[in-house]
Amino acid sequence: MLKPVHLLLPAGLLLALPTVAQKLGTLTVEKIMREPAQWLGTSPSNVQWAEDGKTIYFNWNPEKARRDSLYRLAPQGGTPRKVSLREQLSLPQASSGEYDQRYTRKVYEKDGDIYLLDLKTQRVRRVTNTAERETDPTFALQGQAIGYTRGGNLFTWNPATGETTQRTDFRRGPRPASGEPTDKSEKYLKAQQLALFEVLRGKEQDAKARQRREKLLARMRPKAIYLSTQTVRNLRLSPDGRYVTYTLTQEPAGEKVALVLNFVTASGFTEDINTRTKVGAAQTAYQLGLYDVGRDTTFVLGYQDLQGLDEQPAYRKEYQLKAKAPVPADTTKAAAKKEKPATELRRVIPFGPFWSDNGQQAFLVIRSADNKDRWIVSLDAATQRIKLLDRQHDDAWINGPGIGYDEGNVGWLPDSRRIWFQSEETGYSHLYTVDVTTGQKKALTSGKFEVQKAQLSRDRKTWYLTANKTHPGEQHFYRMPVEGGPLTQITTQRGGYEVSLSPDEKTLALRFSTSNQPWELYVMPNQPGATMRRLTYSTTPEFESYPWRAPEVISYKARDGADVYARLYRPAISQPQGPAVIFVHGAGYLQNAHKWWSTYFREYMFHNLLADRGYTVLDIDYRGSSGYGRDVRTGIYRYMGGKDLTDQVDGAKLLAEKYGVNPQRIGIYGGSYGGFITLMGMFTQPDVFRAGAALRSVTDWAHYNHGYTDNILNEPYNDSLAYARSSPINYASGLKGALLMCHGMVDTNVHFQDIVRLSQRLIELKKENWELAVYPVEDHGFVEASSWTDEYKRILKLFETNLRQNAPGFGGAAGSSGGH
Repeated sequence: MLKPVHLLLPAGLLLALPTVAQKLGTLTVEKIMREPAQWLGTSPSNVQWAEDGKTIYFNWNPEKARRDSLYRLAPQGGTPRKVSLREQLSLPQASSGEYDQRYTRKVYEKDGDIYLLDLKTQRVRRVTNTAERETDPTFALQGQAIGYTRGGNLFTWNPATGETTQRTDFRRGPRPASGEPTDKSEKYLKAQQLALFEVLRGKEQDAKARQRREKLLARMRPKAIYLSTQTVRNLRLSPDGRYVTYTLTQEPAGEKVALVLNFVTASGFTEDINTRTKVGAAQTAYQLGLYDVGRDTTFVLGYQDLQGLDEQPAYRKEYQLKAKAPVPADTTKAAAKKEKPATELRRVIPFGPFWSDNGQQAFLVIRSADNKDRWIVSLDAATQRIKLLDRQHDDAWINGPGIGYDEGNVGWLPDSRRIWFQSEETGYSHLYTVDVTTGQKKALTSGKFEVQKAQLSRDRKTWYLTANKTHPGEQHFYRMPVEGGPLTQITTQRGGYEVSLSPDEKTLALRFSTSNQPWELYVMPNQPGATMRRLTYSTTPEFESYPWRAPEVISYKARDGADVYARLYRPAISQPQGPAVIFVHGAGYLQNAHKWWSTYFREYMFHNLLADRGYTVLDIDYRGSSGYGRDVRTGIYRYMGGKDLTDQVDGAKLLAEKYGVNPQRIGIYGGSYGGFITLMGMFTQPDVFRAGAALRSVTDWAHYNHGYTDNILNEPYNDSLAYARSSPINYASGLKGALLMCHGMVDTNVHFQDIVRLSQRLIELKKENWELAVYPVEDHGFVEASSWTDEYKRILKLFETNLRQNAPGFGGAAGSSGGH
């Protein structure tokens, strides 16, 4: 038996290792699909600075435990130390909270209570200590108080006096009846009773006295606001304390929720898992409420004057033209006008308000519920009027770095006059400002690249940006003057960066990786071209014993002239007319043809295995992927399985024409969205793809969720054409090649029902060259190493059986991978 020996690594980390390092040797599915922490290593994650800048905290697992633990390390280096649970409980919350304007204090929530941290002395004051949870801490009243939410109401706490004040009194349910008679008969009877009976007159006088007292007390309390069936959130006090703004939400009633059945349970009984509604179901309605404290009055903000709110989506014109009937010649103009339907205002979702530093200005971000418009407007709380500052419209849908599906990356410049935000106005996400008084807009960055992250320095004189300016597949960290100007590149090595600035902004803590080296923790001075110093060593000798490929990042022209980027893995020994596999990443809006460590690390290792066996592997960032701007992002609008699929077909053509692959020996595989594309490829391009493995695949978009699908295909009852041409189940009759389908039975994202419905369709079509593997304990993202191993052994067998030179039916019809 080997005895452990302690090895001192360059970072000073002591690890117990066997005297003979394990070597990986020839890659096999069993080896690469093992639990990653046990043989690959676990990268540091969730990197955070202590507020005094003396310590870096991060999650890590060098002990190969079941889960990561919190570690601490000085930025100068040394030995990472595991943080005890007792110490964790005493630490300030570093990952969230709000700073005051001068960065002298921080307020945060931890374990349901509110705390105030003095950043100079590092002294922590506990603001609340209750069984009920307090949330959403902010600095209020120009920093004179701390605001927070408890039980659906807003409170403030004064640090100077310790006094807590309730600012709102929201109450669930309808306003209670007054108890007074309402009709003439009841009023008469009450008047008669009071006239007849002295005892009743006395009780009536006592009741009125109590009412007068309660009204007097009520003037000293916030107004009772009854919500009926609505709920309230995002409560905010204006800097002068005059207004409380809040978001009212109304959940739809009676919407049917899909169930997933869990078969393998501790109880031994099957259990239902409530998941979600399906696309097209009624959605939550939102309103912005405003409580004028001085006038003791509430308002709900109106949006009817928003530019374009009455515009119907462009795709509807296609259906209107089809449905339009000839108008009789004698139809009068008056009759035609009478028959014209009223214009319907689209529903919106408000975010904010966001108050300026001087407390005198506020703005809102408003998004249409169909995600085709985003408005930035100034808000006059006194008059409840809004003024348009910027409108971003997209006939497809609004998204992109710094934009997202909420308020996005927005804020005020220190002059309290200009707002900053990100927009895809030019086709790429860039940084802009707009003057709330003059409406003048200015672009701070420009070019055919994306600003992926942006933040202001603490003195608010400098921008810090992460962008892919040098190459779509490279990230770098930049700085730029607050008024715009040249971008100064700080990082230099090719790869990917996740940067955390120290509190004094003199040092960067970085997670850095390359395409064949997992993420590690580094530090460097905040200076252009400074040297990075590595702090962690996470991978094992076994992982490092194999020469992992750095895949080439190539580009090619799609049939419509667009540039398509991809990762290319060449075989260890080049062979003419060899086999190839195309991998299709998931999510749709995701980037994988980049130069840093992929979230698809198991697939990356599998591609090395395939290349060792003589396969060429192409991993394509198809239309719909992130990192390439608006036109690529929205290239799948109303037709998933269109350009995203032809990008794969064009990639197959590239493999045959440029890399010597036999066009009859090309397979395809992927999970989730990648599984969907695999199905579309196998059903609609059967002469291109000889074999395919579709994992956890969407088979019919009408059965997926609303938030994702509605953006791309609209609602199924409004755009049935988009759903019909985008759903693989409608093309299943085209299957010729060998198809493997794998799906987790407790998948709460793409439900198991999806693959069951497609299986029944294939049975009814009398297709035989397919098989289905089910995984009883797996959700959408597989967890168990045994499931990963089984799945990828089946995928490898599929390709080895059907893409090799001696595959059954090679040169003619595609062979089968087995029965179903």
